[in-house]
Amino acid sequence: MAIRTKPFDPADFLQTEEDIIAYLDAAMEDNDPVFIARALGDVARSKGMSDIARKAKVGRQALYNALSENGNPTLETLVGVLKALGLQLTVQKRAA
Repeated sequence: MAIRTKPFDPADFLQTEEDIIAYLDAAMEDNDPVFIARALGDVARSKGMSDIARKAKVGRQALYNALSENGNPTLETLVGVLKALGLQLTVQKRAA
């Protein structure tokens, strides 16, 4: 019998606020904008992309595109999505 697999989707495992915060914190560790945008897209999908797009005042397809591997979201989009998720950006000094 053949083994059946399916692609791993982090959105399937982001169920609690703590999961989401830990996931986004980890995504931001390397300061890679593409990875951060994709992680935020995973979180938005876990909560329902249509609902997040509506709350962020962005079209659903535009949000998918902005948070995709080839996307380049504006700061306005990132802040809107974070606000829709009940989160905010903060700045702190890097550990030496």
